[in-house]
Amino acid sequence: MSTRHATQRQSDSIICNQPGIGRLVLRRFDPQRDSWERLTQLLHRAFARLASLGLHCASVDQAASATRARALAGDCFVALCNGRIVGTMTIEGRDSASPCEHYRRHGVASLHQFGIEPGWQGRGIGRALLAFAQRWAAARGFTQLALDTPFPAAHLLAFYRAEGFSLVDVVRFAGRGYDSAVFSKPAASHPFVSVRRALGLPLAREAHEASIMP
Repeated sequence: MSTRHATQRQSDSIICNQPGIGRLVLRRFDPQRDSWERLTQLLHRAFARLASLGLHCASVDQAASATRARALAGDCFVALCNGRIVGTMTIEGRDSASPCEHYRRHGVASLHQFGIEPGWQGRGIGRALLAFAQRWAAARGFTQLALDTPFPAAHLLAFYRAEGFSLVDVVRFAGRGYDSAVFSKPAASHPFVSVRRALGLPLAREAHEASIMP
């Protein structure tokens, strides 16, 4: 089970305006106003390309109950553009029960259920979420942020390498008919600066941004 799960504060959010996107809000998933079913459908759409390649990740067709259970294992965040949820991710602390040896290491946080609406991909939203995940990890004393992706998905391997992640292992998870590439990256040494740059925000508002990181 993962450790260092944070308590949700419903009012927390980071807001900015980005060219070509509009108003971008990053906040925690709120079950009182958000829908697990709709979040699951977003993940299905985001992972459809992998399904078309024969790479059936859990997020390709999982039920809303599975999305909820996986999200509650960590901190689930959503990205909204002009009021619509267009991306999501769940960040977990060290997972001592993971079949992945790297995830079991002290100082390693991991990213899961990371997906962006297909029509909103390529606009920097995923990059902003990754930067925030680094900040989440650093703020809690983790030294590495890790994730896994299907090894045959060359476009995803290229994306994560371009974002500074390094391949640290190749794992065959139970129930998957393919190998998964495990990537890892140092947590942000200056977490406030990294996420603000990725979001295109001024660097002087660290105190407001800190409110989303209990």
